Amino acid sequence: MPRTGLFARVVEAGEVTAGMPVEIVHRVDRSTLQAGVITVSDRCSAGQTIDTAGPAVAALLSSELGARIAWTKLVPDVVAEIAEAIKDFSERRVDIILTAGGTGPDVRDVTPEATRKMLDRELPGLAEAMRAASSAKTPNAWLSRAVAGIRGETLIVNLPGSKKAAVENLEAILPVILHAVKILRKENVHPENDAGRSLTIFK
Repeated sequence: MPRTGLFARVVEAGEVTAGMPVEIVHRVDRSTLQAGVITVSDRCSAGQTIDTAGPAVAALLSSELGARIAWTKLVPDVVAEIAEAIKDFSERRVDIILTAGGTGPDVRDVTPEATRKMLDRELPGLAEAMRAASSAKTPNAWLSRAVAGIRGETLIVNLPGSKKAAVENLEAILPVILHAVKILRKENVHPENDAGRSLTIFK
């Protein structure tokens, strides 16, 4: 799905003909970060408990980076369903997909395995940064198996399942998300950043 253009939602049956009036109900600037959030939890997806991590990271992404949360989804801890949700969101060409849950050492924690199946390339530095930041608060952070990477033009990041840990992990990488997205969008981001730098050649 393209990121630019006019998009419509069918609200009632009927025939669409040339010249019919249209109403713009929402306009999203091209520069806006488009995000998808997937909560991975057997209990949440079954309606047995309320998802708090997904809404929390969505709110943080919106407030700090001005992101539009285009899609959200609850899935159980099943590799095939997690992978399908990631594939679906990436094919809708969101800029970033955040998963929340399923990153620990338990046998049911399979989000990293599902994510790796969908990645074209990994970005290990993001996962390392999150673990390092969290380890300052709890040594249990080193048990996280979260991964991050790229599928097509979409950045994908695994976050923990608890609200507190998910927010802390996302906060650790917020400063680099927009830069990563600009690179994946193929926007010219380097020349401005390199302005004023000098080149030294050593013999």
